[in-house]
Amino acid sequence: MNEWLTTTTAPAVLVTVARVEGSAPREPGAKFLVTKNTLHDTIGGGHLELRAVEIAREMLAAGATEVRHERFGLGPSLGQCCGGVVWLLFEPVTDSVAEMLTVLRGDRTSDFWRVASIAGRPRNAVFDAEGTLVAGELDVPRHFPRTSSAIVLPEGWLVDPVAAPAAHLVLFGAGHVGAAIVRALAELPCTVTWVDERDDMFPAQVPANVIVEATDTPEAVVASAPPGASYLVLTHSHALDERLSAAILARDSVGWFGLIGSKTKRVLFERRLLARGLPAERIDAMVCPIGVPGITDKAPAAIAVSVAAQLLMTWEAQAHAAAAMPRQPALQEN
Repeated sequence: MNEWLTTTTAPAVLVTVARVEGSAPREPGAKFLVTKNTLHDTIGGGHLELRAVEIAREMLAAGATEVRHERFGLGPSLGQCCGGVVWLLFEPVTDSVAEMLTVLRGDRTSDFWRVASIAGRPRNAVFDAEGTLVAGELDVPRHFPRTSSAIVLPEGWLVDPVAAPAAHLVLFGAGHVGAAIVRALAELPCTVTWVDERDDMFPAQVPANVIVEATDTPEAVVASAPPGASYLVLTHSHALDERLSAAILARDSVGWFGLIGSKTKRVLFERRLLARGLPAERIDAMVCPIGVPGITDKAPAAIAVSVAAQLLMTWEAQAHAAAAMPRQPALQEN
């Protein structure tokens, strides 16, 4: 997830999909970072990405100090059959661009808008949701549409939203299955709060989108989770599973709730949760067993793939439903 935010001290070029017409491998705003020997993230692979790497490395070899804005037709000349047109912005990572990367790397829970020049020397600025300049140069336009997708302004600037992931999963349990699910979600657009009472169960290194919560009061994490969060309960204790299930189902705003277990466990938990006074319609929404239908392998890695697919389908459906709702008034520009 967001590998282009990786820390690198080597000379690099940031490549951004600035504009798309028709079918293309990736959406406006997709990025990757190119150094002499490495690539971080992707703009969709294929010949388009191969050509982008060639251009970026030509710029590195020449010591380029200006940006490039190039048009690519995704037809026979690139050996692709998408049929669309893509414009790519190539930015040498100067001090200004590096500052922007540092700010975005340090805060992946907030929404930002990046404004970058598409001609001349690299000029960048990063604004927060209130329109405050948080990094970059003062001569970058402050008045621009707060779009949800990257756009190129007629004046020659890229407006590039860098949104915090809308999907937030609170995962209880740091055993084999929990660890496998965390790995499966590592590069997906989500934030994971990973909770367990046993601090020694967590690995020394976790993915960048993971927040570790080693706590003796996991129910408190349920209470503090953001509205609409998803929950996944797979602890080492059925008693703890039940307490967490009750705490989750008592909340008014739950995006999705999955509980590891068999159909027999579900029936048992339904009876116990009803006895606790929880509404039947909320209990009915509990997903148990977890995972997409048709995958019966119980190996942790197989469960992780199945659950990750289930979560992606859920989050995409929620995103489509949210997009279909009437829009709120646009953010005022400063």
